[in-house]
Amino acid sequence: MQVTRQCSTCGIFLKSRTDFLFFGTSMAALRRGVACLNFFRSTVTTVVNSRKPLRQKVERFTDVTRTSLAALSVGGGLSAVPFLQQVEHLSHESLVRRASSMVTDSANTYLSQTTQALVDSITQYSKAIHTLIALQRRYLASLGKLSTAEEDAIWQLIIGQRVEVGDRLDECNRFESNWNNAINLCQLAAEVTHNTGAEQASITARSCMQSAKFQVEEIRRISAEAERKLAETKAEEIQRMAEYASLIECGGDDVQEAYLRED
Repeated sequence: MQVTRQCSTCGIFLKSRTDFLFFGTSMAALRRGVACLNFFRSTVTTVVNSRKPLRQKVERFTDVTRTSLAALSVGGGLSAVPFLQQVEHLSHESLVRRASSMVTDSANTYLSQTTQALVDSITQYSKAIHTLIALQRRYLASLGKLSTAEEDAIWQLIIGQRVEVGDRLDECNRFESNWNNAINLCQLAAEVTHNTGAEQASITARSCMQSAKFQVEEIRRISAEAERKLAETKAEEIQRMAEYASLIECGGDDVQEAYLRED
């Protein structure tokens, strides 16, 4: 019994000594940790103070983050207040107005492309007409002076050029049909945007129509002048050919030579 009590006492004594040593070790570690923390804090403070722009950026980022978190935390959990504010502006009238503006933009683009195509096709048509006029006048100027082979060659050029003029005219008619559809579509889009309250889109559409009509009218005036000259050249050709044929029929070679000398 005495031995047991001594062992128990030694055990208690050893346990108390172990706890004391552990406690002392923990306190030493704690003091070292506090010292390290104080050193780290002083170092960070020195670096931040020496870099004020970076500190300002961090402060701004912190403010933005706090504001965002505050907005998200209203009412508990994730708040949809900013999203709801955006949804409030997306009313039916707003959506219809936006859709009409998009349609108007597409109509303006379609009108611009068809106008350019029509202007280019009419320009090529006018050039083809002027080339035909030049060939016909060349033939009239050399009437009676060409051999049969030369006359056939120039007539082949004239016929080929007349075919090209016809093809260019068909192309003009095709693009003009598209252009008329674009004008009608743009007119309708301008009315729709006006009715939905998108005044700026309506004004833009009407301005595009005016510009397109002006361009087409100008190029049509040029082609009309070319067609007028072609008609005059054709009438002159018919008259000269009739005179030349009648002189040959009545006077023979002598009259033909006299006719050529007059030219």
